This record gives sequence, structure tokens and C-alpha cells, in this order.
Amino acid sequence: MRRLTRPSRFWEILAVVIVKPLSLLLVGRDWRHGERVPRQGGVIIAANHLSWTDPVLLAHFLYDHGRWPVILAKSALFKVPLLGRAVRALCAVPVDRGSSEAARSLHESAQRLKEGGAILFYPEGTCTRDPGLWPMVGKTGVARLALQSGAQVIPVAHWGAHELLPYGEKRPRLFPRKTFHVSVGPPVDLSRYADRPPHADVLREATADIMAAVTAQLAELRGEKAPESPYDPARQ
Repeated sequence: MRRLTRPSRFWEILAVVIVKPLSLLLVGRDWRHGERVPRQGGVIIAANHLSWTDPVLLAHFLYDHGRWPVILAKSALFKVPLLGRAVRALCAVPVDRGSSEAARSLHESAQRLKEGGAILFYPEGTCTRDPGLWPMVGKTGVARLALQSGAQVIPVAHWGAHELLPYGEKRPRLFPRKTFHVSVGPPVDLSRYADRPPHADVLREATADIMAAVTAQLAELRGEKAPESPYDPARQ
């Protein structure tokens, strides 16, 4: 059985010859600390989410640093003719957000981690609604996956994809040429949760630690101080 952490050679070449030239054409690169991306073994890449374009731009970054990203994608994409076939062939994991089926995506992600996959995880679950575009309060799926699997969590922050295609818009803003900034942090230390049952409070605390690490990388990229507490859409 073919491993589900990397597509067939045909699909990999097809994706690379389309994505890399397009990415290089549309945006400049400011990539920092790429050496912190583990080259082998199961790993969770936890990133902030700004635009519908950032999964593609981050995929380019990760590929150039030795990892094929296993992306968690909306299940609706898998039902679109042709696109669904491509998304499945590229090893994405379907996610039914807000349903009981969401647990299935975590189980599948755990299997991919066991096979040595690099899971690109957006803990916020959607593009940020924070007025300043800082990361929001994360959902606990990323912490549950990390604590159950024991996989490293690598925080990755990016900036600039929203300038190319702001959330909610359909037409990209191609000119002037934008720059895609990426910064990779050291692994998030979750050791204090290792021997604690994964109750809701534990998962929330671990998730907060992960999001704080992502936010710290974003603050470095932006050269700004992050808010004292993350935006919580549930309280708005």
C-alpha cells in the first residue's frame, strides 16, 4: 500500500511545476529559520491563517525545506470534480468542521504522523478575524493530536499572503508585487502536559502555548508587539 505522506511521482511533479513558478512569480520571499523544519519523522506544522493563498505559499516553503505538507482541507473541496481528485492525490486530509466527523480527520492525521508525515495544521480553523490580523484563540484539535501522538509541534508564522488575496475577496491584488514572509520557531515545549489526562483544560492550555509560539514568530516578522491576549470570536 502506498504511504499517504507523499503523492505519486506524477502528482508531485505536476504540483511542483505549477506551484513553484507561480509562487515565485507572484511573491518575493523573506524566509527565516527554515533549518528548524525537521527533515524526517512525523511532525506537526502549526501556522497562522490569513488568506486562502497561504496554504499554497506555505506548501512551497515547506517543500523547499525538505517536507511534503499534508494539508487539512475542507471536505467540500474533495467533492468538486477534478479538484477533488487532485486534492486527494496530493495527500490532503478532509476536514468536516463543526461536525462529529471532525474526529475522523484527527485520527487520519495521527496515522499520517506515524508514517512520518508533516501535517500542516491551522489551529484557528479559519482565517483570522482579529482586526489587526493577529492569530486568534486556537481550537484544541492541534493539542489533542500532539499530545496523543507525541509528535513535535513546530510553530510557523507568515505575513503577506493577505496582501495578495485578502480574506473574502476573489480577485488577487497582483501589483505591486508582494513579499511572503515566513519565520519558523523552535519546537513548542509541551512536556508539562505529557503525564496529564487530556481533559478540556489541559487541551486549552496546550493550545494556548502553541498559539503563543506562533504569535511570537509573527511579532518578530512584523516587528510589532502582539496583543496581550488573543482575539476570541466566541466572545465577540
